[in-house]
Amino acid sequence: MARLTAINPAEATGKTKELFNAVQSKLGVVPNMMRTMGNSPAFLESYLNLSGALSGGTLGTKTGELIALAVSESNSCDYCLSAHTYIGTNLVKIKPEVIEAARLGNSADEKTDGVLKLAKALVSKKGLLSDADVDAAKKAGLTEGEIGEVVGHVALNILTNYFNNTAQTEIDFPVVNAYQLETV
Repeated sequence: MARLTAINPAEATGKTKELFNAVQSKLGVVPNMMRTMGNSPAFLESYLNLSGALSGGTLGTKTGELIALAVSESNSCDYCLSAHTYIGTNLVKIKPEVIEAARLGNSADEKTDGVLKLAKALVSKKGLLSDADVDAAKKAGLTEGEIGEVVGHVALNILTNYFNNTAQTEIDFPVVNAYQLETV
């Protein structure tokens, strides 16, 4: 059961209504995560702005989705795993085996593997990377700008993971559960 209330878009007012209208026009729906974030228009707007800015980065939509899956698995966020599995499969057209590998921080593509290893390291080491971690990312082909974007994507997904785990947001996508690995 949800700990925080998801606002009905038809009952929203003020800045929350304005933000919901923008989400509705872009996605055709206001997902429960955003409806719940709408309790604080400043929070919802911050999330939307960071997400929008990163979507225009050099890593691309597919890589952004793969990072989201890796981070969400690390943080055992079933809401985000469900959302990003759905988006990755149905909108970005990522193959199921690629999605499964990404959850564990792996990819057959060397550069994408470097991105996912970096993302997993950022989560597990709470951002306290070693020189070897950064060197491995560079050896995998990431530019310094792309390394910065990976940090941004990880931060965005930690934000949504922590929010949804706190709120126990009702999942409005086909449910995907975390593997519950002892170490991720």
